Amino acid sequence: MLLIRLLRNLLALVGLAAVIAAGMLYPQLKKFQTEFDPGAFNTYKELAGNVLEAGNAVEATTWKVKVEEGVSIDDVIQSMKIAANDHNIKNVGELPLYKEVEAMTDAPYRHAQIFMFCNAVTAAKMMDYNDAYSAYLPCRVALVEDKQGQAWLYSLNMDLMIYGGEPLPPELKEEAMNVKKIILDIMHKGAAGDF
Repeated sequence: MLLIRLLRNLLALVGLAAVIAAGMLYPQLKKFQTEFDPGAFNTYKELAGNVLEAGNAVEATTWKVKVEEGVSIDDVIQSMKIAANDHNIKNVGELPLYKEVEAMTDAPYRHAQIFMFCNAVTAAKMMDYNDAYSAYLPCRVALVEDKQGQAWLYSLNMDLMIYGGEPLPPELKEEAMNVKKIILDIMHKGAAGDF
């Protein structure tokens, strides 16, 4: 009888804590529903799932495309540059990180190269909306050979930028979605050696 009473009181406390937590969270959830972009909930849901699956936030917030078998590093690079040119987005910089590591350690290092793509007009519009968007600029695509020799392309998942808060102005959102489409196309064409 004592055990049943103790269990009942414990469950009552858990229930009370849940009601209090729900009451505290309700205003934030209401704001989430009424003031955030309609795609925000699914974006955060996907992010949470990705964090649980990957075990870390860095991998969960990136896009990753496997370079197809038989496609050389040079083919990936040429394909990405051609795709960027086709989309009228500039390759504004490259960082051959592996060469820096080799120069500093005097030892060979696996391929790791970062490409920076930018449409200056779109970048300016994003910064005119909010200067914090400058941290996402320029769009980077990393070409990385993993420890087993498989090449991969990585880029920052732009969905949080597009859908993660208050809705972007419609014209700016359309431009941001177009940049997302372009970066993904550059990655997929690079991974396929499509030039």
